[in-house]
Formats: sequence, C-alpha cells, structure tokens
Amino acid sequence: MSQSAPTREVARRVFASEFNDAGYTFTESDDERAPVYALLPTGESANRVFFVGTLTEKEDVGEDAEYWRGRIVDPTGTFFVYAGQYQPEAASKLRDLEAPAYVAVVGKPRTYETDDGTVRVSVRPESITEVDADTRDRWVAETSRRTIERVAAFDDDGNEYARMAREEYDFDSQTYKAAALSALEDLDESAGDELAGDGPAGGDAASDDTAPDGTDPAGTPEP
Repeated sequence: MSQSAPTREVARRVFASEFNDAGYTFTESDDERAPVYALLPTGESANRVFFVGTLTEKEDVGEDAEYWRGRIVDPTGTFFVYAGQYQPEAASKLRDLEAPAYVAVVGKPRTYETDDGTVRVSVRPESITEVDADTRDRWVAETSRRTIERVAAFDDDGNEYARMAREEYDFDSQTYKAAALSALEDLDESAGDELAGDGPAGGDAASDDTAPDGTDPAGTPEP
C-alpha cells in the first residue's frame, strides 16, 4: 500500500501582538512525531507562521557556535527569531543582512518558560527573505483582514480553537481586531503622505505573499 507524502502545515499570517500572547502549545495526537501547534488567541492553530517586518537588530548570541537572534518589528510589536546550526540558511541570511531591512519570515513558533513562570514566544525560522516596502505593506493589509476574520468567527458554534482559546487565555479577542484596524489606519496614512509628496511610505503600509522576484516566501500560503 502506497503512503502519501506528508504535507507541510499552512503558514498562518499573524501580527506580533497576537503571536507574543500565543504561549499555549498542543498536539492533536499521541504520536511522538505529531506536529506541535501554537494556539492563537483569536481562535486558530499555527504550526508555522508567516510575517513581514523590519529587521532592526541582529546579534550572534551563541557561545560555542553561531546562534543568531533577530529582532523584527511589525506595526503591532516585535518578533524574535533564533537561528543556529540546525537552521543554516536562515542563520546565514541573518549573518549577511544589514539592519534595518524589510524581511519576510516563515518559521515555527517556539515557547520557553523562564524561571519565574513567564512564557516567552519566538520563531525558529525556516526561511528569511529580504523584501521591499510594498511587499511588507501588502502583508500588513492581508494580515489585518485575516485577523479581523478570525475575531468575527470567534463566537461561532463549533469553533473548537476559539473554545480552547477561551479556556487557556484571559485575553479579549477584540484587542487584536483593534490592533489590526490600527495597522490599516497607519497604512492609509502612509499612503496618503506618499501621494501628498511627503516621501515614501516607509513600509508602514499592504503585503502580498510574493517577494520582489515573484516567489512565495510563505511556501504554503494560508488559504
């Protein structure tokens, strides 16, 4: 009997403010190789995430080997990515990039509990692609739409991940809708400044899933 090849999990678009609140992880089977999901507070599971932002800092924090940390900012907050010997392509990209730079990142959520019980959320990048301001802007617009859609469906009957989010988190999903709407407002203001001749939008504006060379940095875009 033939076995189908495993499919890659969808890369969810999510803003930093929501991602950093996604400290609860789970699996959907007892298989030791079962995928691990982060539970987004708006009621969605995420084995992989896709985001675009500004790389503002990078640092090799490794002791015996290279281990790169990158700080990437979107309109709502900050993502932290970590790449070492097991993510050679992403580590090489972080090494070579000069901050500030717009980057598209696909990776897996990772959580770490500190000694005081605080859960820190970061990303283990599968790929890091340098992009332009228009790509970052299109991502902001699309991620805002996806976030608002998740919040709208949060109270739907049968929304199992929303039920889990209510049990695991003490967050108001409307907070993430407000952040998404604010990001859209910033986008419109930046576009207006550009049309008025006040210079480029500075990247605070819409984002398709394609890099400047026409490739899809997400690999498996969210449907």
